[in-house]
Amino acid sequence: MPRPIQATIHPQALRHNLARARSAAGQARVWAVVKANAYGHGIQRAFPALREADGFALLDLAEAEALRALGWGGPILLLEGCFGLDDLATCERLNLWHVVHDPAQIHWLSLRRKARAHRVFLKLNSGMNRLGFSPQQYRSAWQHLQRLPAVGGVSHMTHFATADGPQGIDDALDRFAASVDGLPGERSLCNSAALLRYGSDAPSPRADASTLLGDWVRPGIALYGGSPTGLAADAQAWRLQPGMTLLTRIIGVQNVEAGAAVGYGAGFRAERAMRVGVAAVGYADGYPRHAPSGTPIVVDGIRTRIVGRVSMDMVTVDLEPVRAAGRAAEVGSPVLCWGRHMQAELAIDEVAQACGTIGYELMCALAPRVPVQVD
Repeated sequence: MPRPIQATIHPQALRHNLARARSAAGQARVWAVVKANAYGHGIQRAFPALREADGFALLDLAEAEALRALGWGGPILLLEGCFGLDDLATCERLNLWHVVHDPAQIHWLSLRRKARAHRVFLKLNSGMNRLGFSPQQYRSAWQHLQRLPAVGGVSHMTHFATADGPQGIDDALDRFAASVDGLPGERSLCNSAALLRYGSDAPSPRADASTLLGDWVRPGIALYGGSPTGLAADAQAWRLQPGMTLLTRIIGVQNVEAGAAVGYGAGFRAERAMRVGVAAVGYADGYPRHAPSGTPIVVDGIRTRIVGRVSMDMVTVDLEPVRAAGRAAEVGSPVLCWGRHMQAELAIDEVAQACGTIGYELMCALAPRVPVQVD
């Protein structure tokens, strides 16, 4: 029989999360962000559940090709824009919209001769200091684009650096408003964090919510049931549903004496005699190697913890809470790494937080060797 590990994608959860994003978006249209192969869920698997979006946003031309091959005829936005002059021909062939964030991209557009072929989103660096034109450069870049024969329309966008934390978005929003004041064109500002925290159905919506929401919003992690703040409680409060489950099984059991070590490096020692289960999942499957002892995991529906160091193909788990609950805790018992199984649910954000990372990384790290099904 095959190794007992399986990832499951939940289309109904993706549909639900898209509906939540649309509810928060008010009158704005919704880009479904499917970069990184739909955050590890797979574009082909996610597309049927997300096709009610108004457009798709991604990075890779091959992923844009895949969406067109799936029958999507609507807008596709390249979030990092073109990486070279030749990409513009592909944008023309596939009718892709693309972000302009650097003078080099404007120069490439100046060399194209196909009239009004390119719909672009001019990006403002509002404080992230990653991609985009500074507020001092922005209007000059916009004027340059307006003069180019190949450019058929210029929209405005930015990306919030601190929408997921206490600093909020006020400073960045002020920079954006000043930079685009009086300029025509659609606006796109909100990522998942800004959308859920400040959108039209937020617990305390902003008075300027319609300005913030603009014409397009760009939810990413929220579509897949993860919290943009990294806190599982926030995902629950926003009524998001997990889009991915990673499930494995116990393949071995050890009776460990008090004081005995478990795993590489003898980093965990049993305080008392205990049963330890060996589950068929490891860092070669995408489970985080740096997950410490105590990271939550669910065995046979009972919440417990991993103990010892994560190996390439295995983790070791504490079976005592499972036995105490009257469950078998034996070879073949199901082990929920994250997601949902039967009546149990374990938020990917909670696992990620225990590992000192975020749910985004765990989703995207799912290894190719893990079989994936769609429920």
